Amino acid sequence: MDTALPPYVPPIDVALDDFPRNEALPAGCVELGGLVDDDSYQAECRELTYVTRVLADGSPCPRKLYALIPSSKDPIKASYGADGFPCVVFVQGSAWHAQHLYAHFSDHVRLCSHGFVVVCVQYRESDLAPFPAQMQDAKTAVRFVRAHAQELHVDPTRMALWGDSSGAHTALLAAFTAGMDKPAITAEGRLIELDTPDCGEESAEVSCMVDWYGPTALELMNTVPSSQDHNGPGSPEGMVLGGVTVREHLELAAAASPLSYIPPVGERALPPVLIMHGGRDQLVNFDQSVRLYEALRTAGQDVTFYKLPDAHHGSNGFRCVGALDVVESFLHKHLA
Repeated sequence: MDTALPPYVPPIDVALDDFPRNEALPAGCVELGGLVDDDSYQAECRELTYVTRVLADGSPCPRKLYALIPSSKDPIKASYGADGFPCVVFVQGSAWHAQHLYAHFSDHVRLCSHGFVVVCVQYRESDLAPFPAQMQDAKTAVRFVRAHAQELHVDPTRMALWGDSSGAHTALLAAFTAGMDKPAITAEGRLIELDTPDCGEESAEVSCMVDWYGPTALELMNTVPSSQDHNGPGSPEGMVLGGVTVREHLELAAAASPLSYIPPVGERALPPVLIMHGGRDQLVNFDQSVRLYEALRTAGQDVTFYKLPDAHHGSNGFRCVGALDVVESFLHKHLA
């Protein structure tokens, strides 16, 4: 038996286009020629712990985020120089329960490929901690990104919040309360801390806010058609308030509603808001966004409203190019 190996071939140091092509073509092998560029987008993805909370029982509760950063090979990177990219902090909807952080990953990669860093944030679910834990976590995440702006290739002067459903509710609260002078409020005899000191040297304020079908007035969720209960202690709204019946705790429900934090005309400017909501939303009725839109307009705030007439709760239109283009255009306008 001949065990001799073929002659040794030393490594070749040549340009890629000059590397010799192997011309073998076995029977049945199909040659697919003429393909040069890679049409996919290879974003850099990092997963980080941005804060570790302590729960009521004393156990640690680390909260994570993932950051999508435009590829180091992307020519667009050079256009931003040392200042970094505009950043969108996304808060995932989940009825305030545990979030699937990668649910909108394809949308985020698309946005990343167009020159944004996208950061998706995990907040404490209502099963672990009630309001205001979710809002506190969102603001801490914004400050964490600013504190690590150079590492994440973010321009800290160009940051936005974007959320869907309960994530939009959380993001609205974070955006509306970030500029408030008072760090706490009282509801039903309970002191509610609107923020925490984590990364306190940084600001939690953002340049704009995108609200996809978020609840805005919790006590009014069951005053219009819905496919589920929003009032009982086991409902999503009841759970985020601490496992209570919503309509029996109106002061607490108001404290957890973004509508309550819209300032009077001329008092302070909120970040510009883009609202998008489906006309057939079976979980969060379109009425919730109508109320927010009208309140913001009355207060003289900058707000843009799009109705997707036959869209459901996050489906039947929201993931299409047209809807995503509206979001991207809004972000470019306010993060330019």
